[in-house]
Parts: sequence; C-alpha cells; structure tokens
Amino acid sequence: MGKHVNVVEIGPRDGFQSISCMMIPTKVKLEIIEAILAAGVKTLQCTSFVSPKAIPQMQDAAKIAAYMLEKHPDIETFALVPNFQGAKLAAEAGLKKVAPVISLSASHNQNNVRRTHQESFDELKRIMDTFPELELDLDVATAFGCPFEGRMTTSALVDFVGKLHDMGIRQFNICDTIGVAYPAQVREAFGALLTAFPDARFSAHIHDTRNMGILNSLEAVRCGIDTIQTTLGGLGGCPFAPGASGNLSTEDMVWMLNEMGYDTGISFSKLLAAAKDQVKVIAGNYSGHHINVEAETPCKA
Repeated sequence: MGKHVNVVEIGPRDGFQSISCMMIPTKVKLEIIEAILAAGVKTLQCTSFVSPKAIPQMQDAAKIAAYMLEKHPDIETFALVPNFQGAKLAAEAGLKKVAPVISLSASHNQNNVRRTHQESFDELKRIMDTFPELELDLDVATAFGCPFEGRMTTSALVDFVGKLHDMGIRQFNICDTIGVAYPAQVREAFGALLTAFPDARFSAHIHDTRNMGILNSLEAVRCGIDTIQTTLGGLGGCPFAPGASGNLSTEDMVWMLNEMGYDTGISFSKLLAAAKDQVKVIAGNYSGHHINVEAETPCKA
C-alpha cells in the first residue's frame, strides 16, 4: 500500500507505569528505550510527569526526559501530563510536546485525575496560557467505553472533542482505555471526527483487553488515521480503570503493517529482540502476548 503509518511507542510511560511489584532502574529503562529506537521508532512517549505518590515508577521522569533530549534530539519525544504541575515540570525539563489527558467519562476523569470535566478544562486553559510554546496532543481517555459508565456514544465523543477544539486544541489521541471497542464503533467514531474536524489531527490508542486491539487499530488506519500508539510487549494498562489489561504490542502492529505493505520504517526483527530482552529484565519469562508481571513475579510483602 505504501502509506506511511507512524507507530508511536508509549511503553516507557504506559507500559512501565503498570509495574508495581518492582522499581525498574532508570538505567534499565534507558537500555530498553535504546533498543526500541534502534529498531527504527521515531516517536516516543518517554515518561509521565505525575506525582510519585500516585505512580512511583515515574519518579525519574526528569532524568528520562533529559537523557532523550541530549542523546536523541532527532526523536520526537513527549510525555503525558495529568495536570498543570505535570506540564510545568515537563516544560522545565525541556520537552516541547506533552500529552494532557481528559476522560470522556466524567466518572473516570474523577478517578484518573481527581477532577470534574470543568476543572480539567480550566486546568488545560491554564496550561495553554502559561506555556504557549508547548505542543499539546490531548489524550481523550475512555473514548469508547468506561468501567464506571459503560459504552460511550459517538455523538458524546464528537461533542466533547468539539469543546476542546473550541479551546484551540488541534491534536487528539483517541483512547480505548479499557479495550472494549469493536471495529464498527471505531469506524463510526473516527469517521465522525474526521468529518467534523478536518483541521485536526487524530491518533489512536487502543488497548487489547479482548484481543481486538490490532483489528481496531487497523480499522483506524483504514479510516485515514496515520498514527497508532502501542507498547513494546503489549505491556501496560490504566491503573485507575478496573478491568483494563495490556496495550496492543508494538511488535504485533509493526509486523502486520509491514506485511501489508504499509511503511512504518521500523524493523520487526529488532523490535522483537527488544521485546524479548524487556521480558527477561522485567518479568523473567514470557508467555503469550501480555506480560502478567504480578503472576510471574509476585510482590513481596
């Protein structure tokens, strides 16, 4: 097909944050990141500037960001920021792009970032006013379904994106946070968004709870979405969404796209080697497409 698809690696954030049984040394994180980049990945979500009390695994965020900016200035590096303080820390670390997150579901937004929708909108406006130099790629979480409110409708998603669009946001990452979407829903949602907001850019972030991640992501690509977020080894899952399992694995997505003739610029063999090395370091062994670290490496009391 020849069309370029940008496969964005977010494992250093969404993957690592799910590991609660052990602290991954910064050196090990950087070794995994280097292996990912060696495979040809050009866009990387390197960390999250979140309170270490909430997610201890992200306490080295500034170190990770500094390393990326110094060693890999050619890589598009960005970080998730849940609030104004996170954006402030990211800007101070030198990052030029961040991903604020607001959930379509009001209940999940309260559980995830401890804010109402209006409070999140106000916080976003404060970020935009204070750091106009920051490029914002906003995560719309629970875009297809919520563990507290159930299925989300396309009309609700379009209205929600519309409010953010009116605020000046032009980049949106549409997230299936708990992995409940199905192809027809994905097709309807992205079709409606692309029609309603032709001046905006959309990417897809679809969890693989029901083994639908790769199919739903392909459906998004077929709708015209050219950016897909994935994690090495399928690692991850939202810690504030009950029932959310791992992400779509980067190596699975790259293999499929490469075999179908899409241009990813990523070596599947190098990526697979990186995934295997990651498993050895974090879980000790590998079975299936998802790494259940708690099952493989029980937490010590």
